[in-house]
Amino acid sequence: MSLSLRLLGTSASRPTVERNVSSIALVREGETILFDCGEGTQRQMMRYGVAFSLEDIFFTHFHADHLIGLIGLTRTMALQGRTEPLRLWGPKGAARILRAAERFGADRLTFDVAITELEPDAAVERNGYAIVPWAADHGGASALGYAIVEEERRGRFNPELARSLGIPEGPLWGRIHRGESVTLDDGRVIEASVLVGERRRGRRVAITGDTRPSPRTVEIARGADLLVHEATFGDEEAERAIETGHSTAREAAGVAAAAGVRRLVLTHFSARYSRDPSELEREAKGVFANITLARDGMEIDVPYEEVATVSS
Repeated sequence: MSLSLRLLGTSASRPTVERNVSSIALVREGETILFDCGEGTQRQMMRYGVAFSLEDIFFTHFHADHLIGLIGLTRTMALQGRTEPLRLWGPKGAARILRAAERFGADRLTFDVAITELEPDAAVERNGYAIVPWAADHGGASALGYAIVEEERRGRFNPELARSLGIPEGPLWGRIHRGESVTLDDGRVIEASVLVGERRRGRRVAITGDTRPSPRTVEIARGADLLVHEATFGDEEAERAIETGHSTAREAAGVAAAAGVRRLVLTHFSARYSRDPSELEREAKGVFANITLARDGMEIDVPYEEVATVSS
């Protein structure tokens, strides 16, 4: 089952020539979910092939660089004749702020908009996975990070052993793989544990939004296949990171190391690093090795076993 992220905006606070402001599209087996919707997100979606047929947008917080693109995106959806509802999710204050944004084009929208305020750790359950919000530390702002947590998968079925045991291929194989014991025509009872291995963990992706490094992020990202962590500043602006509720690249790498994640993507770069964030990479790699510097349009695959790959 495919799972990938398309980075639509990787700049902090304001767009630059190289980078748009915050938005990430997650695509799981054809289902698209948007995280944040900064100014110009709809153009980035068109540019990088993200479908407008998405049904959910999750907001990490309501600073303008994560929100303003919602107005243009919903207007375009209406102009395209959309009738399917759109679900908007966010931290405390979502109803008031998102309803105000909707009113800019409410008289022309052709679809319903449902708004839900989320409490930290109150999972949004979906078919085969959950979206788990957690409390981020972004100064005084009400802010959430989001973890996409898949359910465990069935263990591997051993077809060679099944054939050697004389179990005919077909419905019996399916029943055994689902954990059932079966009785063969000759009276033998085959337990599922004979042919099916241990259950396997699903994938986990954590997206922090804007935040200081925090123990809660470490906890929820523990063993994650992918952590997308903001890295607004370098070491020389560590004090400013504290003042503004952001993280340095080195701090983000410290979170990844403490959580034991497989891969770290750094994003949300201050404009001074927009053209060349290699300094941030150097500082972060002093703490954690498997780092990717985000860039607009980057697609990141999240496989079950292998190390994730990047394509332009």
